[in-house]
Amino acid sequence: MLWQQVQQGAVELDWTFYGPLTGMVVLIALGIPVWVVLGLGSVAMLHLTEVLPLSLLGESLFDGIDAFALIAVPLFVLTGDVLVRTGLSDKLLDIAEAMVGGVKAGFGTATVLGCGFFACISGSDAAGAAAVGRMTIDRLVQQGYPKPYACALVASGACTGILIPPSIAYIIIGLVLGISASTLFLAAAIPGVMIMLTIMVTNLAMNRIHGYESAAGGFSLRRLARAVIDGRYALMVPVIILGGIYTGVFTPTEAAAVAVVTTITIGLFQGTLQLSDFPKMLASSAKVNGVIVPIIAMSLPLAQTLAILQIPQGFVAAVTALTTDPTLVILLMIGILILAGCVMETTPNIVILSPILLPLAREIGMDDIHFCIVMVTALGVGFITPPLGLNLFVVSGLTGTSVLPIAGRAVPYVVAMACVVLLLAFIPWLSLWALQ
Repeated sequence: MLWQQVQQGAVELDWTFYGPLTGMVVLIALGIPVWVVLGLGSVAMLHLTEVLPLSLLGESLFDGIDAFALIAVPLFVLTGDVLVRTGLSDKLLDIAEAMVGGVKAGFGTATVLGCGFFACISGSDAAGAAAVGRMTIDRLVQQGYPKPYACALVASGACTGILIPPSIAYIIIGLVLGISASTLFLAAAIPGVMIMLTIMVTNLAMNRIHGYESAAGGFSLRRLARAVIDGRYALMVPVIILGGIYTGVFTPTEAAAVAVVTTITIGLFQGTLQLSDFPKMLASSAKVNGVIVPIIAMSLPLAQTLAILQIPQGFVAAVTALTTDPTLVILLMIGILILAGCVMETTPNIVILSPILLPLAREIGMDDIHFCIVMVTALGVGFITPPLGLNLFVVSGLTGTSVLPIAGRAVPYVVAMACVVLLLAFIPWLSLWALQ
């Protein structure tokens, strides 16, 4: 096999590796929860390859999630939940609508901008799709959008949840690769905004072709001022989070804690949040966190096993044996990431693929930060691409619309986002300008 021909001294792979790997693929295809598949795969691979004592599995699980940076994940999720329950998310949408009120297809554009605002607070795409979808999909339909297209627009706009800082995905990839999350947030600013603007422009183009939303109100400075004054407390939250992180006042984890306290204080002060709401909020956030953290925990022993088996080195050798052209290597990596994003969630993809692909990126002279930005952005395309397409399923569940029609309407956004991924991959300055 190609692996064995080019590994040059690496651990020889046989059925003890390929057997568990094949089993994991089959289980994922059968719809078994990802964390269960990763756990079973880790146990099987450790037992068969004997590269690590199986008794270390429990220790590895807890050591992997015993990280200060991971505290930010449940805190940002909780912040997003508080934002919705207090009505602050509605205020942000009102501000977005007032900002782009003079643009044709203004409410569609405002919906995407609202997703961007929500992304600045929650760091989660699924949470953004659910929150913004509840507020906008019915209104989009009233404006003249077909329901499947309205769902696709919200699902695409919500992809900014993992692309605009603060992002849970950047926290995780920073933890896995040993890179500061604050540095990644700074580098992700322009790429995240590029994705948001690209989705807006795509919606404008689709409107020009199909004439979904024909009415366009004039821009009113008075309306914008009123919306900003009305939503001043809502605007405080992203300003505090991003301002504190970018100025170095506090770390992303500390920013998440400050955001939770700020949103809760505002809710209690305005009377939109009651003490009786806390059990529901905490339970809702715990459910989301209960999906993310087990995946991280189960992925880490598998990643350690792959590292000991020298899979990253073998992968680099296999690819460079085929080609050393940086352009082809980058296109190959992007293809792998987009395909991986189509069939598996971002968290396991990051934990498993980033240690494998990073050595390949370094081999062609790609900066670590640049690699992280390209990887997360490429994986973000998978949120609106079947068969997984998490955001597609979220908006489908909200509206009762079949996933396939929504996925069909999302194709222009997939193409547009893929074009941005290529720009980011071949123009490193877009990711590294703030770090130079």
